[in-house]
Amino acid sequence: MKKKDIKILLVDDEPDILEIVGYNLSSEGYQVITGENGVEAIEKTKKHKPHLIILDVMMPEMDGIEACERIRELPDQDSTIIAFLTARGEDYSQVAGFDAGADDYIAKPIKPKVLVSKVKALLRRLKDTEDSGDTTVKIGNLVIYKDEYKITIKGKEITLPRKEFELLSLLVTKPGKVFKREEILDKVWGNEVVVGGRTIDVHIRKLREKIGDKSFKTVKGVGYKFVD
Repeated sequence: MKKKDIKILLVDDEPDILEIVGYNLSSEGYQVITGENGVEAIEKTKKHKPHLIILDVMMPEMDGIEACERIRELPDQDSTIIAFLTARGEDYSQVAGFDAGADDYIAKPIKPKVLVSKVKALLRRLKDTEDSGDTTVKIGNLVIYKDEYKITIKGKEITLPRKEFELLSLLVTKPGKVFKREEILDKVWGNEVVVGGRTIDVHIRKLREKIGDKSFKTVKGVGYKFVD
């Protein structure tokens, strides 16, 4: 996919952020749509169907976390890449963001060139998805449709946020194998994307809630494995 075809929705209540970040992303050749609050984020997501959404957390009318949750409930938006851009760096805020379905967390202040680099790293996932082809994986009662970013369990369809889906897809490639935390971060989040130490734990917890606690085993001090 060419840059000119990629749509990025930037939502922040600070005009300076919209102007500076928007300018730098536009200069890279991306289509940039802007909004000033969570309500606008939802409306413009419905209208433009962006490939990447960058959301501030603290905004008027509706904050970024609630907006993220509602966007994930929209048709065809479960696999959209969502990253929070915010000055809040507390662990609880990051956990809340990932629970809401976010893929990444970028802390302010950040230099425009560094942000552009992170955006490029996030958008590489679009290419990875395109290159993966139409693939279906079946393990017991679990069926993974990689081309559609969805799964079924005993015939019941479940749609997962992008990072939960990619984490599950990685673990099921080799059931029983213990994937080290470093390997998971590298293959699911990528080397250039900085995430908090609890990121994997949060996503595993969400998968356990949706798929079943017995399917995922923790190997303390090492990582996680999928058990058929």
